Amino acid sequence: MEDKKRETTELKEEEFTIEGRNAVIEAFRSGKTIDKVYILDGCQDGPVNTIKREAKKQAAIIKYVTRQRLDQMSETGKHQGVIAVAAAYSYAEIEDMFSLAEQKGEPPFFLLLDNIEDPHNLGAIIRTANLAGAHGVIVPKDRAAGLTAVVARTSAGALNYTPVARVTNLSRTIKDLKEKGMWFVCADMDGTTMYDLNLTGPIGLVIGSEGEGVSRLVKENCDMIASIPMKGDIDSLNASVAAGVLAYEIVRQRIGK
Repeated sequence: MEDKKRETTELKEEEFTIEGRNAVIEAFRSGKTIDKVYILDGCQDGPVNTIKREAKKQAAIIKYVTRQRLDQMSETGKHQGVIAVAAAYSYAEIEDMFSLAEQKGEPPFFLLLDNIEDPHNLGAIIRTANLAGAHGVIVPKDRAAGLTAVVARTSAGALNYTPVARVTNLSRTIKDLKEKGMWFVCADMDGTTMYDLNLTGPIGLVIGSEGEGVSRLVKENCDMIASIPMKGDIDSLNASVAAGVLAYEIVRQRIGK
């Protein structure tokens, strides 16, 4: 129940929702980036099937929900069984990040986010990525916050300068990037203290959620596991704070290289 309430609240905060079958179809066909489509469960008519096809082409997430859920999300009262959530900003390509690193004459430095579903955390991490000189942020298609207005506001403008790419499979992406010479370090409390690791060179920093951390498959594909020394009475940091601490350890090592 709490998840449903939170999702409804986020939609009410979001300015980039599109309601109604024709409006959603036209949004897809115009090239607008759609993060998610909420469809009335069991609906199979022509326009809805068209929306499903367009969503699959764009790799947008489809969620089947009850009419009551759609009514709660709707601001117009005329959703016709369909509500789409559009991205406030367009996604970049990973090649854009490599190009940015090359322009700056720096080894690539990316942040990869696993299970970060809170838009405020995503916005804060994008802000940190920009300030730490990272060349981009990579998020998975599923179980991840999209580039909503909330994310844009929380990033404090950094979303205008830091490319964010969306991928289907984070583990596969890590394997592909390794073939291009990158190394990967993920944050985990059971890892090696970050001060004892070599975090220079072309690197990807993987951050997971507070509750679940980095997923097993993603962690297995990382070359290093870094822990942040903690002296307090609790055992975890907010995801965006952990990203900041580790990102600036990478900055420190790069400066001192």
